[in-house]
Amino acid sequence: MTRLRMALAFLAGTVLAIAAAVDAAAQPYPARPITIVLPFAPGGGGDLLSRIVGAKLEQRLGKPVIIDGRPGGGGGIAANIVAKSPPDGYTLFAGTSSPLAINVTLFRSLPYDAANDFLPVAYMARSPWVLVVNPKLPVNSVKELIAYARANPGKLSFGSSGVGGPGHLYMEVFKSIAGLDMIHVPYKGVVPAINDAVAGHIQVMFCDVGPCSGQLAAKTLRPLGIALMNRFPTVPDIPTIHEAGVPNFDYSAWQMLFVPAKTPPEIVDRLHTELKAILDQPETKRQIIQAGFLPAENPSVDELHAFVKRDIVRWGEIVTKLGLAHSQ
Repeated sequence: MTRLRMALAFLAGTVLAIAAAVDAAAQPYPARPITIVLPFAPGGGGDLLSRIVGAKLEQRLGKPVIIDGRPGGGGGIAANIVAKSPPDGYTLFAGTSSPLAINVTLFRSLPYDAANDFLPVAYMARSPWVLVVNPKLPVNSVKELIAYARANPGKLSFGSSGVGGPGHLYMEVFKSIAGLDMIHVPYKGVVPAINDAVAGHIQVMFCDVGPCSGQLAAKTLRPLGIALMNRFPTVPDIPTIHEAGVPNFDYSAWQMLFVPAKTPPEIVDRLHTELKAILDQPETKRQIIQAGFLPAENPSVDELHAFVKRDIVRWGEIVTKLGLAHSQ
């Protein structure tokens, strides 16, 4: 009887498990909280942007949206978490051009396939970056920085949010164009790098506009130029690096939301539709600009995916030209 009871109990448990799985599958999406995995440390621009969009997505879907920061590995830690997550629409990746374009060529190997393990469901924004220096550095323009760095090779240190991050690669491009020798100091996020720039432990860096806006207003960092072809509306007094003497210096990081590639089409379509509606709202665009970002257009998922694949090729060429291919 004991064996019979054990068998019946096992059978009953199996039936209940199957019934629960069927019931969960039958529930309309979403039936539980959604997590957005960030490749950034708290306090950075990507964190703020994801919270703006996540809060609005929570209102539209009626379920909590949790922000989960997993910095490290040039964004690769967060990317790998999402790539290996169940493709059920409950784990999203706040992906950027670093883990999903730059790292493909920069790193010898990655634990995920940037081109094929993810599907973009929304283009949230572009992130403009500003070239800043510690105010004690005796330079007041891009041309003066280039002259000073040339006269003092190897004596200036620049910070970034990590190897392969936008601040790292943009400075490498800048160094290459201007023929400069500066030392790279990677941090675990843009905020610690900004703090050390203010303290003078590093002298120069590229930072995204949002996180360093307070320092710019307080004049604890001196802006020299912004890496866009046109001035940015919240900081119109900062010239573009293009107009400051480095022609066509136009670099900005894209910020998109992704799901694992095998997520069911109906969930991908639902997320894309909801997020596109959110990002098309004038109030959302206003908040995005105030946070230090440029609003972006949202074509179809297929078009966004094609854009990411093209950017992998574009950054591959840049990283290779800089001599950094497979350097990490």
